[in-house]
Amino acid sequence: MKAARKDFDAFPRPAQDDVLSALTMAADGGFPTTAKPMKGLGAGVYEIALRHRTDAYRAVYTLQFKDTLWVVHAFQKKSKTGIKTPSAEIDLVAQRLRRLKEMLK
Repeated sequence: MKAARKDFDAFPRPAQDDVLSALTMAADGGFPTTAKPMKGLGAGVYEIALRHRTDAYRAVYTLQFKDTLWVVHAFQKKSKTGIKTPSAEIDLVAQRLRRLKEMLK
């Protein structure tokens, strides 16, 4: 998705490299140690969570559609109050998943 790519391109290069390594592992059938299932969005939706220096970065991907890996969101986590993904980011992921489902019909 174009919006996720634009957000991903704003990550620092080392963070991009780490996310790309995790996505490659997932695309090859593995399960990256930096990934975890996202609750409430259905099976096959995962969040890659990593730190770079003092910042936290996330990329959300899905394997729900035709065994193809789709990155639906990438963002820098701003919340300082814990590790929970902010609800606004979860809502955006849900919206993009619905749009992707419609697009692939």
